[in-house]
Amino acid sequence: MSVDVALQKLESAGTPIRVGMVGAGATGRAIALQLGTPVPGMRLVAIANRTPEHAERALREGGFSRWVRVDSSREAAENIARGVMVVTDDPLVLTACGSIDVLLEVTGTVEAAAGVVLDAFSHGKHVVLVNAELDSLVGPILKAKADEAGVVLTHTDGDEPGVAMTLLRYLRTLGLRIVAAGNIKGMVDYYRNPETQQAFAEKHDQDVKKVTSFADSTKLSMEATVLANATGFQVGRRGMYGPACGYVREVANLLPAEQMLETGLVDFALGAAPHTGAFVIVHEDSPLKKAQLAYYKLGDGPFYVFYTPFHLPHLQIASTIGRAVVYRDATVAPIGGPVCEVVSVAKRDLKAGDRLDGIGGFCVYGLIDNTSSARGMDALPIGLSEGCVLRRDVSKDEVICFDDVAAIPEGIAGTLWREQNVLWPTTTNASRELSPQPLFVAGVR
Repeated sequence: MSVDVALQKLESAGTPIRVGMVGAGATGRAIALQLGTPVPGMRLVAIANRTPEHAERALREGGFSRWVRVDSSREAAENIARGVMVVTDDPLVLTACGSIDVLLEVTGTVEAAAGVVLDAFSHGKHVVLVNAELDSLVGPILKAKADEAGVVLTHTDGDEPGVAMTLLRYLRTLGLRIVAAGNIKGMVDYYRNPETQQAFAEKHDQDVKKVTSFADSTKLSMEATVLANATGFQVGRRGMYGPACGYVREVANLLPAEQMLETGLVDFALGAAPHTGAFVIVHEDSPLKKAQLAYYKLGDGPFYVFYTPFHLPHLQIASTIGRAVVYRDATVAPIGGPVCEVVSVAKRDLKAGDRLDGIGGFCVYGLIDNTSSARGMDALPIGLSEGCVLRRDVSKDEVICFDDVAAIPEGIAGTLWREQNVLWPTTTNASRELSPQPLFVAGVR
């Protein structure tokens, strides 16, 4: 049974999937607007946000007319059972609430989100990440913990990794050999900062650090890392190639053929029409099959580009929710240990004593690199960079390493990252003193 039919059956039976959401920023508001339609077979029943007024704004804009603020999981369950939407400033109210089936993590945070996701697992909840920041840092270890807890962890369709992976999985069912996948990106400027992006952020009612990360390559690198970890594909070089092209199908002839065939690649097409979405490249060397593909106007090969000309997280997330809950099918999730990660690179000349301001700030931008390369130089992941203080001067465009900062980051995210490295060691990552107490979920490691 297809997911749309299954959701219609849930709708007809009056037993929709009950969705809780953590985060009410621009993306959270858009998701609330769409799920408030409502979508057949699912209902948004709760929002947690540290500022409840923002959650209430999301509900008003989504067409919800009735809600109540709650302080406990018991209160939340009682009101959801009566059909009343709930709002709270504590996400753990939602993770522990038995009247919620699946949790959407939409904050874009790292440390706070890591704790929420682990608590959701411990209460048997599926989790949909609209959070490349967290997924690109510790997605593999979170996936392992989700498996142990018997729940689904997935990134979302509509975000570029999910768009690419949905297309890739379809092409895989056709028996095609997939050798590359990635984003269509309009622009990249490593040196954008919250000052240069302030006007854009205000115009679109978004967080300025978030939109800075869109422009300076960090979000692009995080999304590519999520896709790499879900496919096993590598990057051809730190930061990817990102060839400029007028039309996305040109990218097939602009990426290194040998690397695509040897390891598979994640990459991006810069400035290419249709200017949004994701692409997948397949390889075919059979003369007869190439003739058929040429007849259907896909070019002469041997590399062929398929693409989806849109990415709409607030719309396409409904498909991911349905697949996760009904069929326990992750749209996009790591297949093992980390293949790639996002390293911290100096956005300007930095001085000893400078405190790094993290993703989308003034100090660093993120570039994707193969995990073997990143661990070989002991690079500082950008997801752990915020608050680190430099021990030495670092030149613009230099990768920042752990030895360059005064203290190794603490907290849940740092512990998860270290545990991830222990579970999937490289030949070089022993240079970090990795002896964390592992984080437990539902009584298992």
